[in-house]
Formats: sequence, structure tokens, C-alpha cells
Amino acid sequence: MAPSISTRVGPLALQGPAMLASGILGISVDVFRRVADAGAGAIVSKSLSREPWEGYANPTVFGVGGGGWLNAVGLSNPGAANFARMLEVDPGMPVIISLVGSDESDFSYMIDQFADCNIAAYELNFSCPHVDRVGLEVGDDHDLVRRIVRTAKGSSTVPVVAKVGLGKTDYIKTAEAAIDAGADAITAINTIRAMSIDVETRRPILSNRIGGLSGTPIRTIAVRCVYELSSQYSVPLIGCGGVSAWEDALELILAGASAVQVGSAVGSRWIETFGEINDGIKLYMDRNNFGEISEMIGLAKRS
Repeated sequence: MAPSISTRVGPLALQGPAMLASGILGISVDVFRRVADAGAGAIVSKSLSREPWEGYANPTVFGVGGGGWLNAVGLSNPGAANFARMLEVDPGMPVIISLVGSDESDFSYMIDQFADCNIAAYELNFSCPHVDRVGLEVGDDHDLVRRIVRTAKGSSTVPVVAKVGLGKTDYIKTAEAAIDAGADAITAINTIRAMSIDVETRRPILSNRIGGLSGTPIRTIAVRCVYELSSQYSVPLIGCGGVSAWEDALELILAGASAVQVGSAVGSRWIETFGEINDGIKLYMDRNNFGEISEMIGLAKRS
């Protein structure tokens, strides 16, 4: 029998292990069907806020070589209520809504906006590294993380995922706070605070000066974080960071992830990346006599 690449992240069932990460094509509703047809297991929207945000002025994205990208877009988005009105298309796959805010009331308000939408889950962004009073600044306040997750769980009828990143405090403590409050899964990690300077102008390249590093340079950090989290907690994990090939996705699965997210690779290589990842994992499973993704989750911890 041919191996199956379907997987589960807690109560969330996916036809394939590779999701579209937040921030990449995530508010282009017309593109959702094409992403589904390309083989993505789910779509995570761009992070949405209570009110529309314009984001930062250009330049906001800069290639740093070696498959890496530096960005400080500023979480530009149309706002939760406006995006909820856009969600009339059925992409034929799970849609996960990413939310970002400063306190419990922001998240309860935003979840209410999607009450009539077919949402598979919410991903709470506790990890954006370059916007004040949200993201990492919230994630570093563990008591606030607990309150927000409890509020989101009480407001939602679908799974709640907490996305953690590398901030000023221990990211494992952030994950622990979310798990204690009832999070159904953890996504690890987000981009990492970084910057680049133009030696000719002698000024920072990004308009915001500091941004988030993504892509290949952070892959091994993401693997380490997933491995550490899976070694301490039994909560389902979604690995995110530097996935551009099937080997990268499989590495995160072997470290303990039930699924992975793909971001920068889609921005540079387009949506065919999902099919390439699926095909590569299927061939690997066939060669090594694995029938299900679940058989490979966390295997690196047993060797």
C-alpha cells in the first residue's frame, strides 16, 4: 500500500504536512484555491489585528543571501472584520486565521468577527519580532499569554494554536504558559530579530532598521526548538523556519513536529514547493517502509 502523508495536529486533520505560513500570500483569497491545488495541507492567513494596519514604509524586504530574507513589513493587514467579509471562497482545505493583539479583549473581539466563517483553527501570534506592544513583547509576558490563550479558547469553537519565537525570555516558558492555558498546539518558530546595513550609505537597509530573519539561515534553529519542545511537552507541534525542501520538512518531523509551515521558499520559488515536499516525503516513506507520517514524528529522540 502506498504511504499516506495525511497528518493530524491535535484535532486538526491535514491532507499533507506542509502548510502555507502566515505572512505569505495570506490575505490573497483568490490565491487560496491555487495553494490548495499545489498540495498545501492548510493555509495560515497573514496576521490580522483588531483594526487595519498600514505597516512600515519601504524598503520592507531584503534578500541577505544563502536563502535568507530580512523583513519588517509591520504586520500590514486589512483588520479582522474586513478580512472576515472576504472569506467567501472555499479553498477546499483548512484555513487557519493568524491573530495579533495586545490584550485579551483584542483576541476575543477578532474571534467574534469570524463566527460565521468556516475557520479550521486560530494561530495566536506571540512571536513577531519587529512591532511594538504585540508579538514577542506579548509572548515575553507569560501571564498575559495565559490570559490571552484562555480567552481565545473560551471564545472559539475550533483549535487554538500559539506561535512562539525567540524573544527576551525563554521561548519554552512562553510555550509552557500557552499549554497550561489550554493551547491545542504550538508553532515554533517565527523570524528572528536581525538587521543589515548598506556600507555605501552607512545606514540600515530596512526602513524600520530592525526586522526578522527568515529562510534557510534559521532552519537549524527551528529544528533545535522543535526538538527541545517535543522533548518536554506532549502537545502537538508545528515546525516553522527555513523549510524549502522535503528534507527540511522531514527534519522538523523527525524532531517532533506533526506538520510544518513553509514561508520564504514560497515567496522565492512559488507554490510548486508544496508538491515537491509532498513527493519527496512520499518517496522517502516508501524507501524506508513508513506507512504514516505519525510513525516518523519525533524519531530523532529515540536514536
